[in-house]
Amino acid sequence: MLNAMLLEIEQRADYLESKNIETIYIGGGTPTAVETEFISKILQKTHQLFSVSAGAEITIEANPDDMDEAKILEYKQMGINRLSIGIQSFDDQILKYLNRVHNAQKAIDSIRKAQKIGFENISIDLMYGIPGTDLENWKRQLHKLESLDIQHLSSYCLTIEPRTLFGNYLKNKKLNPLPDEIALDQLKALIDHTEKLGFEQYEISNFAKNDKIARHNSAYWLSKKYLGVGPGAHSYNKNSRQYNISNNNNYIYKVSNGEKCFDLEILSKENIFDEYIITALRTKWGLDVEKLKEDFNYEFLRSKVYDRLLIDGYIINENNTKIRLSKTGITIADNIILDILSDNDI
Repeated sequence: MLNAMLLEIEQRADYLESKNIETIYIGGGTPTAVETEFISKILQKTHQLFSVSAGAEITIEANPDDMDEAKILEYKQMGINRLSIGIQSFDDQILKYLNRVHNAQKAIDSIRKAQKIGFENISIDLMYGIPGTDLENWKRQLHKLESLDIQHLSSYCLTIEPRTLFGNYLKNKKLNPLPDEIALDQLKALIDHTEKLGFEQYEISNFAKNDKIARHNSAYWLSKKYLGVGPGAHSYNKNSRQYNISNNNNYIYKVSNGEKCFDLEILSKENIFDEYIITALRTKWGLDVEKLKEDFNYEFLRSKVYDRLLIDGYIINENNTKIRLSKTGITIADNIILDILSDNDI
């Protein structure tokens, strides 16, 4: 797998046109479960083939149970400067329910170890909307943030997908999903509490302190080009998307034999419009009114959906140049996006 990934980086080095790299993200699974030598070789190959900026954000996803001090130190020494730790919960019962190996204390210890070694940009993941929880339980989770001195938080509502463990539980009536109104209350508590702690909600599910916005993830929301390497990885160059084969053996075989390892989707004007609305409206930067007019001939401020959303208090108009979601709008973002998408005739 390592050899195939190194080979794919070589084969697709020209994909981005520009060789200047501002962010590197090592994730899509549990990269901390493999030897640090694997990670080091990936970074070395990237530096050989691209011009990685001196201030590049280099992130690795980490599981608390994989994080011993020696490994964290090696990450720092190889140039990784940001950790994204998959904590999910500070409640031991919830962690068991989610099938996580670590406990709450191990999660906290992993943060402390990284801080001790010198990591100053740490993000954690927390999950809400978990069956059997209530608002008070979630508030106890959020209070843990007060003593941790982390710079970034990603927090997502649990989504139950078909053909997963929870999907099968739901199908066999072994699970009762959390009522929407309780999940909504948990989201509101998340927004209020992080604001009190000095976090900025710069995307619906992402919060940052001290300008430590996730530059890599923001590139997705701001429609910047990116190259994804490895099984199941996605790439985007503004004109098309590429989706790598997910099957490990097929991926290794095709890359090793110089065959195409991805499916290609050429984006239509309608695709590009839809993606812009879906991604940009989720962020603090919102929709660019002039861009909508110039790129898509869509005069949003003259649309019926705009008037309705503004009157209902779901969106905020910033000097007729930017449109972003209000606090109320954030709680029904998907519905608002669907309203806008159904309004246009791109």
